[in-house]
Amino acid sequence: MAPVDNCRCAQCVNQDTLQRNFDTFARRYGFCFVGSSPKTPEATEKLLEAIGPIRNTHYGGFYDFVPDLALADTAYTNLALPAHTDTTYFTEPAGLQAFHLLSHTPPTNKPADEALGGQSLLVDGFHAAEALRRESPVDFDVLRNVKLPWHASGNQGVAIAPDMAYPVIDADDGKLHRIRWNNDDRGVVPPDIDVDAWYRAARKWDEILKRKENEYWFQLQPGRVLIFDNWRVLHGRSAFEGLRRICGAYIGRDDFISRWKTTNFPREDVIVSNMQLR
Repeated sequence: MAPVDNCRCAQCVNQDTLQRNFDTFARRYGFCFVGSSPKTPEATEKLLEAIGPIRNTHYGGFYDFVPDLALADTAYTNLALPAHTDTTYFTEPAGLQAFHLLSHTPPTNKPADEALGGQSLLVDGFHAAEALRRESPVDFDVLRNVKLPWHASGNQGVAIAPDMAYPVIDADDGKLHRIRWNNDDRGVVPPDIDVDAWYRAARKWDEILKRKENEYWFQLQPGRVLIFDNWRVLHGRSAFEGLRRICGAYIGRDDFISRWKTTNFPREDVIVSNMQLR
């Protein structure tokens, strides 16, 4: 993977221009950076709303946060996080996800010019799945066919699970549709299947995700908004020191794809194409 600057925030004032610039992001890379963004949560929220309606979850809508252990979620710590997808516990996981680093303040005992950690990680899940299919078809079939329970239950009053169990790799007629992978949100492997076979496949999958050639590491920067496809691209981070303030949001995939289609193609053609979905 390589960084992609699809557009600058000044271009995003016009929604049509923004959607056209997202063409490469949506269909080829799965992620992009929007540069020259004002370093405020208000401007970031306005940018994201131009892409699609912000999705509300049990964490709220647009988020603006610093580490907070009271939220009982690893995202709100300063710990390292391996590559994963978000909201695996929703029937329809978040389609797009955005991060904008507003500030990173060093601890009092460290100079501001020293490295503080917190590098971000992206991994193309579709590329990894194709590698698994090529190298170990049996393991690929296990992760595609075995459906697992997923859940979010870290906080009192929260016990979220999708409408049914779902596999790690969602593929239809061989075409990759969605990756669902977060070990912190995964339930137990069903006892009525070959548990050893599943864990063998999971270890192979994990090994592919962690290959250096499949990892893209970079530093989030104020003024540069990261937006990625949560159905395809896994994300993570290294541990960090100090206090980071990050804002962003989830956007529904259907909302984004609808705006993308109607911006780039005649509406009549979009409707005809929609009626041909199988």
